[in-house]
Amino acid sequence: MENVAINHWAVVVAALANLLVGAIWYSPLLFYKAWKRENNLTDDQIQQVSPIKLYGISTLLSLIICYNLAFFLGDAKTDWVWGTTAGFLAGFGWASIIFAIIAMYELKSWRYILINGGYITIYFTLIGFILGIWR
Repeated sequence: MENVAINHWAVVVAALANLLVGAIWYSPLLFYKAWKRENNLTDDQIQQVSPIKLYGISTLLSLIICYNLAFFLGDAKTDWVWGTTAGFLAGFGWASIIFAIIAMYELKSWRYILINGGYITIYFTLIGFILGIWR
């Protein structure tokens, strides 16, 4: 643990990137309508959610995710290539795959799995890139 170097500003920026990536990914420009349909959600249900609570908890959980990956990438030899690769491998190979397994048991559609799994993979890849480039 003594050789682990973490850029805390990079972790915070990577965690906040969750809000930006999510806002784009789940926007009407991309997957909002399909995501809403796959979850059987209405506009009224979505509007009833407290944005402060939702974004606050999301940001806190994103910080945990980013610090976790930062510890794995804490070696001084980490660069943007390895950070991006590790982020992709963690996002696709761990997070998206376990998400898919759980979703299959919940009888969710492949469309649902691909929309959310794609977001997970993109976000983890971005975290790795930010942590790798901003040493």
